[in-house]
Amino acid sequence: MDKTLIAVAALAILAVLNIISFGLMAYDKQCARKGKRRVPEKRLFLAAICFGGLGGVLGMKLLHHKTRHWEFKAFFPAILIVQVALLAAAAYKFLL
Repeated sequence: MDKTLIAVAALAILAVLNIISFGLMAYDKQCARKGKRRVPEKRLFLAAICFGGLGGVLGMKLLHHKTRHWEFKAFFPAILIVQVALLAAAAYKFLL
Protein backbone atom coordinates (compact mmCIF):
# COMPACT_ATOMS: atom_id res chain seq x y z
CA MET A 1 0.00 0.00 0.00
CA ASP A 2 1.13 3.52 -0.74
CA LYS A 3 2.54 5.38 2.30
CA THR A 4 0.85 8.60 1.23
CA LEU A 5 -2.56 6.95 1.17
CA ILE A 6 -2.01 5.45 4.61
CA ALA A 7 -0.87 8.82 5.99
CA VAL A 8 -3.90 10.61 4.54
CA ALA A 9 -6.25 7.95 5.92
CA ALA A 10 -4.62 8.20 9.36
CA LEU A 11 -4.96 11.99 9.36
CA ALA A 12 -8.60 11.73 8.30
CA ILE A 13 -9.30 9.29 11.14
CA LEU A 14 -7.55 11.57 13.61
CA ALA A 15 -9.57 14.54 12.37
CA VAL A 16 -12.84 12.64 12.82
CA LEU A 17 -11.88 11.48 16.33
CA ASN A 18 -10.99 15.02 17.36
CA ILE A 19 -14.17 16.45 15.85
CA ILE A 20 -16.16 13.90 17.86
CA SER A 21 -14.28 14.82 21.04
CA PHE A 22 -14.82 18.54 20.47
CA GLY A 23 -18.46 17.90 19.59
CA LEU A 24 -19.04 16.02 22.83
CA MET A 25 -17.56 18.92 24.77
CA ALA A 26 -19.77 21.39 22.88
CA TYR A 27 -22.87 19.25 23.40
CA ASP A 28 -22.12 18.88 27.11
CA LYS A 29 -21.66 22.64 27.45
CA GLN A 30 -24.99 23.21 25.70
CA CYS A 31 -26.71 20.69 27.98
CA ALA A 32 -25.18 22.39 31.02
CA ARG A 33 -26.57 25.76 29.95
CA LYS A 34 -30.05 24.37 29.31
CA GLY A 35 -30.18 22.20 32.42
CA LYS A 36 -30.49 19.01 30.38
CA ARG A 37 -28.95 15.62 31.00
CA ARG A 38 -25.16 15.86 30.66
CA VAL A 39 -22.55 13.77 28.90
CA PRO A 40 -20.85 11.53 31.50
CA GLU A 41 -17.31 12.65 32.31
CA LYS A 42 -16.10 9.11 31.62
CA ARG A 43 -17.33 9.47 28.05
CA LEU A 44 -15.52 12.80 27.62
CA PHE A 45 -12.31 11.19 28.87
CA LEU A 46 -12.81 8.15 26.64
CA ALA A 47 -13.22 10.38 23.60
CA ALA A 48 -10.00 12.23 24.49
CA ILE A 49 -8.07 9.02 25.15
CA CYS A 50 -9.14 7.57 21.78
CA PHE A 51 -6.85 10.07 20.04
CA GLY A 52 -9.29 12.94 20.50
CA GLY A 53 -6.99 14.84 22.86
CA LEU A 54 -6.71 17.91 20.67
CA GLY A 55 -10.49 18.15 20.32
CA GLY A 56 -10.87 17.85 24.08
CA VAL A 57 -8.29 20.51 24.83
CA LEU A 58 -9.75 22.84 22.20
CA GLY A 59 -13.20 22.24 23.67
CA MET A 60 -11.91 23.27 27.07
CA LYS A 61 -10.13 26.36 25.81
CA LEU A 62 -12.55 27.65 23.17
CA LEU A 63 -15.79 26.77 24.94
CA HIS A 64 -14.51 27.46 28.48
CA HIS A 65 -15.90 24.10 29.46
CA LYS A 66 -14.68 21.89 32.32
CA THR A 67 -11.99 24.44 33.14
CA ARG A 68 -12.69 24.33 36.89
CA HIS A 69 -12.23 20.58 37.15
CA TRP A 70 -8.64 19.73 38.02
CA GLU A 71 -8.96 16.31 36.38
CA PHE A 72 -9.68 17.90 33.02
CA LYS A 73 -7.11 20.67 33.43
CA ALA A 74 -4.39 18.14 34.27
CA PHE A 75 -5.22 15.10 32.20
CA PHE A 76 -6.54 16.49 28.92
CA PRO A 77 -3.27 18.31 28.11
CA ALA A 78 -1.30 15.27 29.35
CA ILE A 79 -3.33 13.00 27.09
CA LEU A 80 -2.64 15.34 24.17
CA ILE A 81 1.11 15.37 24.86
CA VAL A 82 1.25 11.57 24.99
CA GLN A 83 -0.74 11.33 21.76
CA VAL A 84 1.52 13.79 19.96
CA ALA A 85 4.57 11.83 21.13
CA LEU A 86 3.04 8.52 19.98
CA LEU A 87 2.06 9.97 16.62
CA ALA A 88 5.50 11.52 16.13
CA ALA A 89 7.19 8.21 16.94
CA ALA A 90 4.85 6.33 14.61
CA ALA A 91 5.41 8.84 11.81
CA TYR A 92 9.17 8.66 12.28
CA LYS A 93 9.15 4.86 12.15
CA PHE A 94 6.68 4.82 9.26
CA LEU A 95 8.66 7.27 7.13
CA LEU A 96 12.00 5.48 7.55
